[in-house]
Parts: sequence; structure tokens; C-alpha cells
Amino acid sequence: MQEKLSAQIATLPSLNKAQLLAIWAENFSKDPPPNLRKELMVPILAYRMQEREFGGLSHAAKRRLREVAASLRTEKPSQERSDSAPHTGNRLLRVWRGEMHEVIATGNGYLYRGQTYSSLSRIAREITGTQWSGPLFFGVRKP
Repeated sequence: MQEKLSAQIATLPSLNKAQLLAIWAENFSKDPPPNLRKELMVPILAYRMQEREFGGLSHAAKRRLREVAASLRTEKPSQERSDSAPHTGNRLLRVWRGEMHEVIATGNGYLYRGQTYSSLSRIAREITGTQWSGPLFFGVRKP
């Protein structure tokens, strides 16, 4: 029985999407997402076919996976540097309502009028009085 299943799984990559959809219908009660590519359908189907033949994860394994996932969650998003963040020492200039505003990127934030800010958005809010995306306001957001 295992050899038959192995042979079925081995043929999945060579099938077209219509054939994979037929196998999907045999293994799942719902249709796949409409834009699911064939390259993603194959491993999902292979796993499901093995799961039906040999059984899924035990309750203990599922519980442990939930515990691991919960331990990886952080309350605060990481403060990693984004691609659009200016390099240390860069000066950002912006004219707003006829006034020139200069911001200097430091290693741990931004210097604006003698005060250190943690984000460009806080500075943009200080300048405009409204919510702005700091990278967008200062023109450093990558397209």
C-alpha cells in the first residue's frame, strides 16, 4: 500500500492543474484557493494523501507546535532597519509650507531641532500636525 501511495505522489508534479484539481476534490471537502499555483498544490496534496493513509499529527505534537509558535511571538515588533531607512549621518531635507526642515539619521533614531526621535513618522507628525508616513513625507520610501 505504501508503494502505491509513493507512486501516486511521485506522479503529482507531472500532472496538469485540472488533474490536480480532481485529486484535490478527492482529498479535501473544499475547493482550493482560486489562485493557488500548481507548484504549491503538489506538496499540499502529497502531505494530505500521506496524512489520510498514515494519520496526521498526534494531539501531543499539535499542542507542542502551538507552544513553540506562541513562544516565537513577540509583544513588540522588531525594530530592525527597513530598506527605506536612511543610513547614519544622512541628512533629510523637506520644505513644508515654505519652511525648510532638516533631519539627521543617527544610529538609534533621528535628530530634528535638537531632539532625538525614534521614527521619521513622529517627526512628520510634529511638522504637519497630522498622521503621515515618515518615509513617504521625507521621500525615502522605496517604490
